[in-house]
This record gives sequence, structure tokens and C-alpha cells, in this order.
Amino acid sequence: MSEQFDVIVVGMGPGGEAAAWRLLAAGRRVAVIERELIGGECAYWACMPSKTLLRPPELRGEVDRAAGVDGARLDWPATRAYRDYMIRHLDDSKQVEGYAEQGATVLKGAARFTGPGTVEVDGRALSAGHIVIATGSDPAVPPVDGLDTVPVWTNREATTLTEIPDRVVMLGGSAVGSELGHFLRRFGAQVSILERSATLLSREDPRVGDLLAERLRADGIDVRTGATATAARRDGGDTVLTLDDGTELRCDVVMVGAGRRPRTADLGLGALGITPGEKGEIRVDEHCRATDGVWAIGDVTAVMPFTHVAKYQARIATDAILGRPRPASYEGIPRVVFTDPEVAAAGLTRARAEQRGLRTAAVELDLADAIARPWTYEQNPRGHLGVLADLDRRILVGAWAVAPMAGEWIHQAALAIRTRTPIEVLLDQVAQFPTYSEGYLAALDALDLDT
Repeated sequence: MSEQFDVIVVGMGPGGEAAAWRLLAAGRRVAVIERELIGGECAYWACMPSKTLLRPPELRGEVDRAAGVDGARLDWPATRAYRDYMIRHLDDSKQVEGYAEQGATVLKGAARFTGPGTVEVDGRALSAGHIVIATGSDPAVPPVDGLDTVPVWTNREATTLTEIPDRVVMLGGSAVGSELGHFLRRFGAQVSILERSATLLSREDPRVGDLLAERLRADGIDVRTGATATAARRDGGDTVLTLDDGTELRCDVVMVGAGRRPRTADLGLGALGITPGEKGEIRVDEHCRATDGVWAIGDVTAVMPFTHVAKYQARIATDAILGRPRPASYEGIPRVVFTDPEVAAAGLTRARAEQRGLRTAAVELDLADAIARPWTYEQNPRGHLGVLADLDRRILVGAWAVAPMAGEWIHQAALAIRTRTPIEVLLDQVAQFPTYSEGYLAALDALDLDT
């Protein structure tokens, strides 16, 4: 006989945790299931360790560029020790204890659905009126002949490494490849990034990828766009990659950063009446409902594979479960790459706007030519800002920045896009002087809205 609950949450990454906390706070009887560590990929192998590892080299770069200060040095053992602290030494015992204290039933193991509303974990049967699936995603490994015969890292090996390798080739110029490549390079590794598309960060405006590639090359990273590895082999102590142009690259480690795939295999989704999509994703409606009594949130939906989106979808799904449904909106959600300088974007790219049939006007600013803050921040200042406006509705529909702290001040554009604030209102805003946010006024003022 199965144990009865109000809600079963399968997968306790950021989305699952956000859902569980909200449901417990609302007095629901909740069971949570996690096959690895409570906190998920983000807490142990992705967001938290990567941003922790990126901060020391970022600060070292800031010191190098600021006037009147010098002497900063990187300390890998100290960085590694703080990384270990931040990822809880891969120990989730306090998290298990915390959820139990809040009244949740915590099960560690692989879940499999056995029928509508029923789940089995290591022979233990559970049932509930609602199931929330938040099982996340796995790294996508590109089809390179021989790749399984050479040392390969995913983000997990890269963010939990103990020693910096001498030579690394990153397969993929996504956020993962760019961030971890930057971190490894600044800690002394020789790094090459191979990206099959014409630019890095291929889902963003091409100008963004070009600017990032320029910065990475300035740091000594070998960035190759329009390049694909076709074969891998061992040659003595080296890994040798053959590229599609016939050239070869030698390295110690190959790291894959070519995207991720929803983690849905072996869940028994058919027992719930769910057929995964082409990528293995669970398709959901505007309330994150997959089918009656079943909800899916986070990477497993393949909507937008970001931690902040998983947490947002958790709010959407739990509100529906608690009887106050509201539709999800993905307009204006920020996208940040934590390189130095940071890359941030929100809303539509120009290509996507054209696909939607929008009439648009765009402006790009060199921030050092437009505002004062870059000059007070660093010598030889860097920074570019782009904005995209809908000419018919006279609203902002897209923005991007490649500049210091861009991940902090992109939210101004994200909010304007999400609320569809008229550009006339944005032009009447008064920004603090001197800040990077002043760049929005300069960029919007340069738009030709009467085209």
C-alpha cells in the first residue's frame, strides 16, 4: 500500500527546492525525492562553484585595470578551499535534515512513475494528487569519433577540479565554455574554444559573440568559430583533436560545453501518459502543467535552461496547485554570462524580432564614448550596450551589454521589456550619476523611432 501525500516533488535542484518550500509553507504534506544531492546541479556542479571560481580572476583583472592599485595575485589552493565550502563539500546532510524539520518526507534514490499519481523509490510506493517533476538536465556530448577514448570533462569535473590542467580544449562556445574557459585561462591553463557557429553565444546577437571573442582572445584564449572537432585520439600523453579543416589540436583535457538535454530517461513518463518531445523534454502549458495532476519545471521543460527560470516556474506551478493559477510569461528574462567583462541580455535578438514580423530600430553604444562611469571604473575602459525597440508599439523589446557588472544592471532593461514600458517613460527616467545605467538613456535617446 502506498504512502499518501498532497504533492510529490521529484528532483530537488533549485526548481524543486523552490516548489517544496512554497508547498510546505502552505501546509501541504510533501514528499521530496532526489537521486543525488539536494540542491542539484546548480548548487554543487554549476552556478555556485563556477561563479565562486570566476570571482578571484575577475577581481585580479579589476586590480590590473584600476589606477593606483597593484599587487593582486591568484591563490589556487585558497580559491579551491572556498569553492569546496560553497559546494558544502558535496554533502547535503544539512539540507536533508532541514526539509525533514519542515515536515517533508525526504527520499534519496531514483524515482520511477508507476501510474497516475504514483511513484516508486527503491521499492517504496508513494501517491499524491499532484506530482512536480524537476529532474533537470544532463550535458550533451557532441558526436566526435573517438571522444570516448580520451579524457573528457563536463561542467562537473571542471567545477570540482583539484588541479589546473596545462592544456584544455572546450567543445562549444556557450556560456559554459566561455565562463570555464576564462576561469581556466586566468589560472594558467592554455585554452582553446571551438564553436561550430559563426560566433560565440550563438543564440545572442552576433555582435555580442564577436565582442566576447575579442575579450577572450585578449586574455590569450584561442577562440575558433566555425570550427568543429571530428575525431579524437590518444598520442602518448596527449589527446589529439582533429578539426573539420584538417588541423589538429593537442591538449590534456577535452571539456564539453555544447548544451544540455532534459533528464527524463528511466522516469517511466509513459505511466503518467506523457510522451517526451524531440529533445526528451516534458512539454507544459502556460501553468507548467504537463497533464492532469502533473507539473514540470526547470531544465526538464527545455523552455529556458536557467536557474532563475526554474525558480520562476516553481512559483507558477505551485500557485496553480494552491488554487491561484496565473500564466507564465518569459518576456524580458535576463541571460548572463559571467566572464570578464560580463555579458548580459534580455528580450529579443534582432533576428528573432524579424521572425516575429516586428519593425525595429537598434542602437549600439561604446559606453566609454557615451557616459562617465567606465572611466571612473577602470583605465582603458571597455563596454558596449545595445538596445532594440519596436517601432509600432514604441517599447523596448531587447537589450544586451558586454561590460563590467552587466549582469547587475541588465535588470533595468529586463523590467522595461517585461512591463512594456513606453520608451517615452524610459526617456524621462533619471539615472544616478555616474553609473552604467546611464547608458540606457544615451542609447534610447539615440534611437530613431520615426523610421
